[in-house]
Amino acid sequence: MSVISAGRPTRPPRTTRPPRRGSDIASKTVVNGVLGLMALYTLIPLWWLFVSSTKESGYLYTGTPLWFSHFDLITNIRNVFSFEDGIFPTWLANSALYSLVGATVGTLLSAMAGYALSKFTFRGREGVFNIILASVLIPMPMFALPLFLLMAKLDITNTYWSVLLPSCVSPFGVYLCRIFAAASVPDELLEAARIDGAGEQRTFFRIALPLMSPALVTVFLFQFVGIWNNYLLPSLMLNTPSLQPVTVGLVQWRAEKASGVPPLLPITGAFLSLIPLLIAFVSLQRFWRKGLTAGAVK
Repeated sequence: MSVISAGRPTRPPRTTRPPRRGSDIASKTVVNGVLGLMALYTLIPLWWLFVSSTKESGYLYTGTPLWFSHFDLITNIRNVFSFEDGIFPTWLANSALYSLVGATVGTLLSAMAGYALSKFTFRGREGVFNIILASVLIPMPMFALPLFLLMAKLDITNTYWSVLLPSCVSPFGVYLCRIFAAASVPDELLEAARIDGAGEQRTFFRIALPLMSPALVTVFLFQFVGIWNNYLLPSLMLNTPSLQPVTVGLVQWRAEKASGVPPLLPITGAFLSLIPLLIAFVSLQRFWRKGLTAGAVK
């Protein structure tokens, strides 16, 4: 029996079947199709805005809406900058002021708060962080009325401060900076700096802040875009046209269409107001992507 059993041919081991390539191709096709639809949903309005701003006055609603005809972009830009004694450059300057100052101060405050919540132990630290995290979930329009009442109590409505002060606060920035500081700033490096005699202020600005630079760029970009596109807060706070940002001014132009404002003015102005955002995104894109992914794996 042993000889017979020894002579039996052995069965080859079972091999696992390779995954079906057809299902993988179908799933990739579906995912790519959904991403393509989302890209079209985002890009088509921007393309229409650009094409419409190049058309000659009187030809906005004629011809193909998504292609060029009667090209007259230079005249439209000239009309935007000269209408109402050149108020549009003032609106752009106000938007730049609110966005740059608010984003810069907000980023610095977020970095300091996130660093403190990550590297210092004190009573109520988790409670403070939970309150900040909860405020991220509250929609920003919910803060508009309380902020207006607060600014009215301080008698600073219809001033630059009524828009700048709320713009300097970023709960999302504090959250991101705390996560990034915990992942990218080693405690051993901070202890070595303290042993060498560096104070807390010098340790933060010379060691922690450079290590947190990708997160700071991300916070700055989000804050800059959010302040630039903000409409509700400045529309409540400001009554003087010379103090208003470009978002409020363009909406007023659109509302005054029946009183003689050409329809191409707010369209061309909206296209011009997107150019600073595109410049900021393109110039900070590599830092932005690095800031989003840094700290994901510790």
